[in-house]
Amino acid sequence: MGTIREMRLVWLSAAIVSTATALGQSVQVTAAPSGGQAPQPQTPATIASTVDRAISNIEKLVVDAAEAMPEDKFNFSPDSLNIPGADYKGVRTFALQVRHVAASNYYLWSAVTGDKIPEDYKGGNGPESLKTKAEILKFLKESFALGHKAAAALTTQNMLETAEGTKSVRLHLATFGVAHAFDHYGQMVEYLRMNGIVPPASRAKSD
Repeated sequence: MGTIREMRLVWLSAAIVSTATALGQSVQVTAAPSGGQAPQPQTPATIASTVDRAISNIEKLVVDAAEAMPEDKFNFSPDSLNIPGADYKGVRTFALQVRHVAASNYYLWSAVTGDKIPEDYKGGNGPESLKTKAEILKFLKESFALGHKAAAALTTQNMLETAEGTKSVRLHLATFGVAHAFDHYGQMVEYLRMNGIVPPASRAKSD
């Protein structure tokens, strides 16, 4: 699992750095519309906008998946299915998967923004006081809001600086938050399907 996660991070970081190296080029101009109006310049990509887009993509997937699980199934774990030959003992429940993503988001992205977060946010699963679906979803959504703040703080000048209090550069922390969330999104998808729920991202438009 660690190797796959590292590969995802390498590819994601490489794509973002590649975009960053293209910054400073002339602004692209769209073709003139058929009505004869003047062509409109396109806003050039920045390191901040590129990372922000990646965060938005995984945010929608994770939040939609979390919202799709009924509250009475939020504490579901595959261990309860007693699948012959399977070993799910001790794995996180669906609720803990969501809390873990959120807590990790806070931990990683607060290092980029410099925000101070409560001590109980730093544990692997976040605050133990979060019990209901509504409380957990609020925690999740607010963690992604911090991610957007982290993305906005990135520039080509500071993205390779070591974040205060860490041994990691700012770009690594920002993009690892995305890679980590994708890893757990895959597990959330399996939990949904084990309960007969098609993940929102996999549904036909008519569903």
